Amino acid sequence: MGSKLSCAILGLCETVKGSHRQWFILQIIQRTQTKPRGIKAVLTERDLCPASKIRGKCKKCEPDTIRCCLKRILEQEPDFQEQKSLVQEVIEAAGHLCIFLPKFHCKLNFIEFFWGLIKKYLQDNCDYTFDTLKENMPKALASVKLITIRRWEHRMRRWMEAYRSGLATTDAQRKVKEFSSAKYTSHRRIPDTVACAMDGP
Repeated sequence: MGSKLSCAILGLCETVKGSHRQWFILQIIQRTQTKPRGIKAVLTERDLCPASKIRGKCKKCEPDTIRCCLKRILEQEPDFQEQKSLVQEVIEAAGHLCIFLPKFHCKLNFIEFFWGLIKKYLQDNCDYTFDTLKENMPKALASVKLITIRRWEHRMRRWMEAYRSGLATTDAQRKVKEFSSAKYTSHRRIPDTVACAMDGP
């Protein structure tokens, strides 16, 4: 395995605790023992390798081309398109759901808010020792309430609906705020719940 893949797998294994840990590591080892073959060898076995010379991989394939490179030809095969990643296979084999959210878009990935609250908890309860960090980590994970996570998920769905309707970023933000901002019909009166909160116990 490559060094980056090895580091990623080791990091993922560290998150698995208890009886599942040994099984998880064994699954990773078994699935990475076979030496991968080249794209040309796979296409040759399927009688799909072009007779003319063709590059192995384009820097960026054009969307409407299907035979610009060997990688593009292999990508068109049904079994290749349906193949799940190693991480997804192992997670689903353990009985869990593997959900991939959009990359580099924190508004559509509410785990970013989750990690933000965890880091805030650790920062507020920090004495700059590793032992305290290990002790506080389970407490930080448990400090985030389920209802808060559900609210993030609902907000993410609002962003998705706004983008799917064709709105740009600024207009999508206004649309999402319609659901998250309180609206009052009178400037002379505030809701009873807000008034009680301001009065205190």
